[in-house]
Amino acid sequence: MVLKRVVRGIIKLFHSLEDWSDKADEKVYETKQVVESTIDEIHSVWDYLEFKQNTQAFHLSAVLGFDEWVNMGEIRRRVKEVFGVEYKNERSLYPYLKTMTDVGLMENNSVGGRMQWRKHDLLVKVKKEEGAKKIVVGEAKTVKKEQKREEQ
Repeated sequence: MVLKRVVRGIIKLFHSLEDWSDKADEKVYETKQVVESTIDEIHSVWDYLEFKQNTQAFHLSAVLGFDEWVNMGEIRRRVKEVFGVEYKNERSLYPYLKTMTDVGLMENNSVGGRMQWRKHDLLVKVKKEEGAKKIVVGEAKTVKKEQKREEQ
């Protein structure tokens, strides 16, 4: 009996050694191949816009934000506080605000008969492809015309 146990122990020892040597061939860490996919970057149109210094459009873009609605009195107060400029005609900012709203750079809201404005956040999605950049704009309608021109 004792002899059988010793023989079985030796045989099991060899099998466990074989299993152990097989496991040694396996790697502990897997190496994964990283495939470079196209990287999408999202930028705001406002990052690329540059207004002429000390113009009313420059003042408006500096004092208006994306998150809060601001009325004309607050806009004039902010311009005076930030730039130290007071306009002779209080209504001189309206054409600039209207133009920027018509273009789609700003949004307006009428609450209780008083107009309020804020910047409209236009996002641009940039896809990097093999050395070339492709810009996809979600909200602009003119991009479709440009894409048709590129396809032709």
